[in-house]
Amino acid sequence: MAISATEKPLGKVFTSDYQFTIPSFQRAYTWQAENIEQLANDLQDACADPNTPYFLGSLILVKDGPTQYQVIDGQQRLISLSIIISVLRELEDDPDLIDSLNDLILEPGDKLRGIKAEPRLTLRERDTDFFRMYVQEGDLEGLFDLRDNDIASHAQRNIAINTRRVFDALAAMETKDRRRFASYLVNGVTLVIVTTDDLAGAHRIFDVMNMRGVPLTASDVFKAKTIAEISPAARNAYATRWDDIMDPLGDDAHTLEEFFADLHLIVSHKAVCTQLLEEFRKDVLKPYVKQQNVISFIDDLLAPYANAWLILSRPTDANLPDDIVALLVALADYQTTDWKPVAMWALVNSIRNLGSANAQVFSTPGFHAPDNGAADKHDEKLQLHDIDRLHDVLSALERVTGVDSLNRQSPLARRTRAASAIRDLNKGHTLQQIRGFLITDEDRRSALAHLRGELQTSPAMKKLLLIRANEQKAGHRIIRPRSLKALPILPEQVGTKSDFAAWPESVRDHWTNRIGNLALSQANENQVAPLATFAQRRDRMLLSASSKRFPLTAELADIAECTPQTLQYRQDETVRLIADHWNIRYDADNTDLSTLNEETLAVNTSVSSPTSKRVSIAQVLKAGLLIPGETLVWDRPRKGERWVATVTAGGKLRMDDGKEYATPTAAARAVGGSSAGLTVWKRTSNGQKLSDIWKAYRLRKH
Repeated sequence: MAISATEKPLGKVFTSDYQFTIPSFQRAYTWQAENIEQLANDLQDACADPNTPYFLGSLILVKDGPTQYQVIDGQQRLISLSIIISVLRELEDDPDLIDSLNDLILEPGDKLRGIKAEPRLTLRERDTDFFRMYVQEGDLEGLFDLRDNDIASHAQRNIAINTRRVFDALAAMETKDRRRFASYLVNGVTLVIVTTDDLAGAHRIFDVMNMRGVPLTASDVFKAKTIAEISPAARNAYATRWDDIMDPLGDDAHTLEEFFADLHLIVSHKAVCTQLLEEFRKDVLKPYVKQQNVISFIDDLLAPYANAWLILSRPTDANLPDDIVALLVALADYQTTDWKPVAMWALVNSIRNLGSANAQVFSTPGFHAPDNGAADKHDEKLQLHDIDRLHDVLSALERVTGVDSLNRQSPLARRTRAASAIRDLNKGHTLQQIRGFLITDEDRRSALAHLRGELQTSPAMKKLLLIRANEQKAGHRIIRPRSLKALPILPEQVGTKSDFAAWPESVRDHWTNRIGNLALSQANENQVAPLATFAQRRDRMLLSASSKRFPLTAELADIAECTPQTLQYRQDETVRLIADHWNIRYDADNTDLSTLNEETLAVNTSVSSPTSKRVSIAQVLKAGLLIPGETLVWDRPRKGERWVATVTAGGKLRMDDGKEYATPTAAARAVGGSSAGLTVWKRTSNGQKLSDIWKAYRLRKH
């Protein structure tokens, strides 16, 4: 068995030298939106220092031919990198850069060298055509227009969701920054390519590489640097003290890096920290070393903030007032963690003895201290002060975190907000003076426009929004069951026996991804999915008593028949409740923004970047990219079919039988199509695909 290993930049990996294939025995693409978002965020942070490479791990490959390789380890990263490159290509308008990005994921072919034009990465058979059409060949508009019932597998759903998330993140970047990011991706991101000609050998390599020795964590490095500065007489005692402080945080390297990165932001007020080991030593440790006072670093900084971090990780066990616990639980709902430095600052500056070795932080004794018998004798109650200000700071923090999440603010923007808030908090400013807590009228309008429209967000965020609405209606925090999901009232598949079959296709399509169509329930989504009628779905959602704790869910019991007006009422009520919860309902002119529709809200909002949000026919008509009365055609020569649709002035497609549909996809489905309508419909005047028109609208200059 021959083994070779070499480190290469990504630009040398996605070339004709490697034709990657995912073997059928490999698992499917399982990365969730938070995984690919974390990768994109890490790469954005890394490209701030273009001279420092970013190591993305190893690929383990089995050689099948001169350039053919089976991927044994690295599938998730290769697919995710392909998605990122595809989005960069979609957002680019420089033809040369488009070609360069295209060559990274599609082999252009070379007849003289006998190289076929093929994608550089081939997925498992079930997903390969989907990935090739939408990601590798670049039909992102078609992908964005897909509904859940257009998608055949979990892997395809992950691809669709992750592409949306990456598009929103990269579209928010300035063009020059995005191009710098693309350059860094190609030249600064490196992989170790491990190849063998034997499948069994590849699996052995995989096992060995995943059971290798554990590397030093950030805590290990900083401990060594700090303890070395302490006098020999106190060194052992403070080495033990360090372990007592840090052991409860665990030994996960990523978690420890997050903790020290947050501590760095709190002390330095710098939003970005690309080289943690170096920057933490310079910005945080160095002043203590200069003053020969590293003991103070351990006792007065590390200890209280480590306990604050622990409180954020298990707020319901903390010895804190119920209203403070409720706010910490609410903050923990967010998938983002950029709020943590501000919450840690607020806790440390509201609990005088949070850094004490004997502070009784949790109701479970001994969680944060070694069980040496001393804790029982010397436990100190937490010395709380100015709890009203702590409550107000955490409330303001939860509010801006919610609004920023709805507005899809970038990690840099969120951490910049956190750094600004801590800087002003240190100055003793009132909440109204703290810039990091400021929400403008534009922020309000944008957030409510997103809330009113199709929710292009994660299941966790949908659940969070419904929890906020239900708790606002209830007037108190609701104890949540372990399993809680935001389930749709409308079934994904509407058969002839469903009472929703009478609804026009365009109406069902309109409500599919809106918050008015969702309800919190402990029901299993796989049990609810096949249920066709409203009564069946309602009764299953209400089967568990814990589901009825949520008033918006409990209201379903009083509804005998679900109509579009029912969903509209629920939509209006939910939006109003969330707007009240975050105090974004009224603008400076006292206009009730919660009553405005999505289009009106968006009018006075300066959109700085495109998003992956679905585009409507009406929007394209208004922009002048389609003309009322013109015809579209879908030719299906293999079936001997030709379908013609007319664009109406009302923003619909009218078929020859007179029926009208609100979306190209709905029109395509109506005549037996299963693929996205944007891909198949073309102008009869010039053969232009709707997907190209939709892209022109999405990427127009705002």
